[in-house]
Amino acid sequence: MTRWWAALIALAGAVILAIVATTPPGPVSTDAPATAFSAMRAMTDVRVIGRAPHPTGSVEDAQVRAYLIARLKGMGLEVATATATMSPIAKKRLDDWRKAVAPAPPLTNIVAFLPGRDRAQPAVLLMAHHDSVWGSPAAADDGAGVASVLETIRAIKAGGQPRRDVMVLLTDGEELGLEGAKAFFADDPRRAHVGAIVNLETRGGGGRATMFETGSDNGAMMDLFGRAVRRPVSTSLSVFIYKKLPNSTDLTVAKKLGYPGFNFAFIGRARLYHSPLATPDALDQGALQDMGRQTLDLTRVLADAPALPGKAADRTFFDAYGLFFVSYPAALGWLLLVIGASGYGAAAWARATLDELAKGAGMLLALIVVAGVGLYIVNGISGGWGKVNYYDRLAAIPRLQVQTLLVCLAAFLTIRRWLPSRVGSIAGAAIPLLVLGVVMQALAPTASYLFAVPLLLGGVALAIDRYAGRSAGVAAAIVAAMLGVGYMLGFGFFLLQAVGPGMPMVAAIPLAISTVLLLPLMPEPRRALTLAMALLVVAMGIALWVLLDPIAPSVAVYSEIKK
Repeated sequence: MTRWWAALIALAGAVILAIVATTPPGPVSTDAPATAFSAMRAMTDVRVIGRAPHPTGSVEDAQVRAYLIARLKGMGLEVATATATMSPIAKKRLDDWRKAVAPAPPLTNIVAFLPGRDRAQPAVLLMAHHDSVWGSPAAADDGAGVASVLETIRAIKAGGQPRRDVMVLLTDGEELGLEGAKAFFADDPRRAHVGAIVNLETRGGGGRATMFETGSDNGAMMDLFGRAVRRPVSTSLSVFIYKKLPNSTDLTVAKKLGYPGFNFAFIGRARLYHSPLATPDALDQGALQDMGRQTLDLTRVLADAPALPGKAADRTFFDAYGLFFVSYPAALGWLLLVIGASGYGAAAWARATLDELAKGAGMLLALIVVAGVGLYIVNGISGGWGKVNYYDRLAAIPRLQVQTLLVCLAAFLTIRRWLPSRVGSIAGAAIPLLVLGVVMQALAPTASYLFAVPLLLGGVALAIDRYAGRSAGVAAAIVAAMLGVGYMLGFGFFLLQAVGPGMPMVAAIPLAISTVLLLPLMPEPRRALTLAMALLVVAMGIALWVLLDPIAPSVAVYSEIKK
């Protein structure tokens, strides 16, 4: 069944889909319709907010706050401020930043209302934070979030009065430990009016904006999200993973109290996170457009909904290459796994030996182990073992992504000679992934699609090859590989942006899934081991480059300045 031309078509299509999935839209110009989100309009606010560092208590933050109050009032909103006292832990962090012990400045939240037609209904709350870390202009974190809120309010107002109130909460002291959000949701009486929250954050300066966190029992919320947002980026896997991480945003405070919400962020250009180089000119305006457009789409539907979504069983969901949204009941994952397993079983029935199945399964497990060990070792060579400067590692992510890709290709080429493209070997290679899929479906059903969908594609394609003829089988295998590998490339790209500096070993999973989908098409390359060694040498060269490179100029000014 193997065809080089078929493999090349599948890989070319996969790369195109991955590029589409990971590329933010272009910024919309200032002459866009008044009801549309325009990143270029929002940049006017970003340039004021990100003019200089503005940590809590600074003169610069007071200037930013005064500007934001004037902007909100200028759009006709009801605006007020609320002050609070920061915690001793927050004061200590601020003292560490300013390298002096001084009185704690007050926290000042900005609270505003765009009145709806029925003010008794629960409001939609748009939330971002107006403070920065010490030493960063923070054009992205969270200038982009605040500017997105302002442009969203302007666009909604241009479309007419919404059904329900739209609230704005611009918190203070987020960078000191979510201080403003804690104060609002603990003591501010206006918190009782909140029905749903849209929070905006960043960890970088570009890339696709992702809706990465919701509350539990999110089925109705995600149904609404899928209907409302064009070109969405969100997966139930990211929501599941984020629940397990110690990370937090202002939404964390509200979520613990039972408020439903949606959390957006972009994490590309990670070198700009908390960086002195995070200026307005360095911000990816496409990322701002992506965040703002999704926020506007979602907020507009929430603000005009007859009733806000209530609790419903969690759903499995993911975006298909950032083009459209796929959502289904979590239990349906069992059916997808059964169809995938049946496809591989039907293709291998009476055509595969137990030895072939066992060898295929063993070789795929070997691929995962070899890739994982190789990624761990090469990452260690790059300086990833032991204590590291977090911000310096963020700056190295683009090189670490290339390094990871090369190690994965080297592992694939090393194992490929013992993993032939026979039906038995292919079906055997799918067995470990089917087992992982079953485990995930049982323990974390909203995360199982990562295995269930590619196995469905691969199993059906292999069955078509047997029962519909070789031509149809090759076409089906091309489509399956194109769709599945394209998704895995995009997923791997985002995954390495998120955890690549410390855990590149996770790339072994999308590598294994891609391998199973490509096996029916890809002949064994000549001189595979020689090519694998060459790729590994280049990867190690990149690792040494990262290790020996001076500390990045983008690191946060308060961080420990050493490798």
